Amino acid sequence: MPSRVTKGKKKPYKASVMPKSALHTIKNKMRREDLLQSARKTENVSKHKARIDRLKMEQVDPSLKEQRLKENVPSTTESMRVYDESVNVAIEGEDEFEPYFRDKKPPKVLLTTSKYARGEAYAFADQLKNLIPGLEFIKRGHKFSIKEISKFSINRDYTDLIVISEDKKEVNGLTFIHLPEGPTMYFSLTSLRMPKQISGHGRSTSHVPELILNNFSTRLGMTVGRLFQSLFPQKPEFIGRQVVTLHNQRDFIFFRRHRYLFKETERVGLQELGPQFTLKLRRVQTGISEEMEWEHRPEMDKEKKKFYL
Repeated sequence: MPSRVTKGKKKPYKASVMPKSALHTIKNKMRREDLLQSARKTENVSKHKARIDRLKMEQVDPSLKEQRLKENVPSTTESMRVYDESVNVAIEGEDEFEPYFRDKKPPKVLLTTSKYARGEAYAFADQLKNLIPGLEFIKRGHKFSIKEISKFSINRDYTDLIVISEDKKEVNGLTFIHLPEGPTMYFSLTSLRMPKQISGHGRSTSHVPELILNNFSTRLGMTVGRLFQSLFPQKPEFIGRQVVTLHNQRDFIFFRRHRYLFKETERVGLQELGPQFTLKLRRVQTGISEEMEWEHRPEMDKEKKKFYL
């Protein structure tokens, strides 16, 4: 009589340590997962032990830590940036803004909107009026073109013209025209948040703010920075403790406005005043919306390490 075969539990196996690269040879999914977890645990234990040993050695010899930090520099998109021959090229005396800075002429800025603007554009215009000292707003008529408005502005000694673009009830762009001879720069605008949307925001005052420009290093970037400089008086009123920051990172310009706060428990604090938004340069034209000097094209986004500002 044949012996009876009894079915029992599978014999447990011991998860041995295997290289992760060899786990694909294991056909059983559950066993492969157990081996993967075991390999990860062994790897973490090894890393933890190595960190402890390294810490003990660095406590005995602090120079080892200095050497490690010096050599262990992470690779970032900024550090791998493709070299631009126009980085840090001096442009003073060569660009269209030089007469403004040489004569120290106070800015006189005119603000208007696109032809069929709605409430969102007018609300943003109120924020810009509060932001840029001496800015004047004129509601745009349907019959007037940009060149006609520019001619009107030149005849009345305005130094700059700003046009707010709106589409589908959303502010989506800003056009800056430096008068009387240009250039014209168009920026797309995204991530707009009004002060009431910012938690804990403060109320601004009429003082002239300080202006901070970060990472405008190429020739084009420095021209963009000088455009923003021409909108603000060259002598800030430090008593107001207000600062406007335009931070360029990977060709996106992040706009923020804060107030310094001096507290007993802290050296200095910051209170955001708003608004906050992000700009991206799309085109630069000579004169008043004339010949195209520079334009952002879709194929430029394929090269992730190439920046233009």
